[in-house]
Amino acid sequence: MVTELALVALQASGIGVVPIIVIVAIIVFVGLFLLTSTVKILKEYERGVVFRLGRVYSGGAKGPGLFFLVPFVNRMVKVDLRTVTMDVPPQDVITRDNVPARVTAVIYFRVVDPNKSVIEVENFVQATSQISQTTLRSVLGKKDLDDLLANREAINAELQTIIDEQTEPWGIKVSVIEVKDVEIPQQMQRAMSRQAESERERRAKIIAAEGEYQASERLRQAADRLDSPTAVQLRLFQTMAEIATEQNSTIVLPIPLDLFGPFIEKSMAKSNGHVIPSLLDKLVGSSDQQSTEMTEKKEEQGASVS
Repeated sequence: MVTELALVALQASGIGVVPIIVIVAIIVFVGLFLLTSTVKILKEYERGVVFRLGRVYSGGAKGPGLFFLVPFVNRMVKVDLRTVTMDVPPQDVITRDNVPARVTAVIYFRVVDPNKSVIEVENFVQATSQISQTTLRSVLGKKDLDDLLANREAINAELQTIIDEQTEPWGIKVSVIEVKDVEIPQQMQRAMSRQAESERERRAKIIAAEGEYQASERLRQAADRLDSPTAVQLRLFQTMAEIATEQNSTIVLPIPLDLFGPFIEKSMAKSNGHVIPSLLDKLVGSSDQQSTEMTEKKEEQGASVS
């Protein structure tokens, strides 16, 4: 009713319908513009850094939720607080022992202070990427190749500490940085494989030698236990029983002289000790005869030569 009255009043004043529609459209457009620039809604993981006439708002970052801004006076910069996952480009480094390597890494960081991330640095994502690359080359250049391959956790912790200290003034928190891959030349890979093979052979030889040493110790202990003739005889019977189970047609079994000790002692007791001396005389006589024959042969050879 009011709109119709306004139109009737405008028509009565001599204004046409088309200018009226244009004026209404302009009013609606301006109203929507003021509404969108005044009312702001931010998500749970977003914050808004508000500038009032060029100066940052002293009340801190806005959000999340609904809030209002003064049109043409306040300006808002939206900041995402979620963790950013960024791949560090491959870096060509030379380790402390002069081995070329190509290293890739990944870094996880997030914004903890929205105001500093907007005021202190122009683009915090690009700045974090650049500082990560330079720190990666600097730290890995001070490490040996063995440390780079074996001590990944210590290197990752050192990188995270250094980068976090450098990005803290920007309101950035580096939570994790991981070295993903280390590429080394093919010649170095073959040399490392040969070194690992030699190390395995060394360990195998040490284990075999240790086994032989332990076996010799056990054999010595067994010999100490088998000192008595009765124990030796029992061991002999046990060996014969083990061989007999294999269905062998021929058995060659050494007999220890300790088994004949009692019989030799009885024979010596009966002969009053004359058996052994006679045997010794025979052995000495035979040895003297052999030495005489050898001397005669040498003399004959010397005479023929002369």
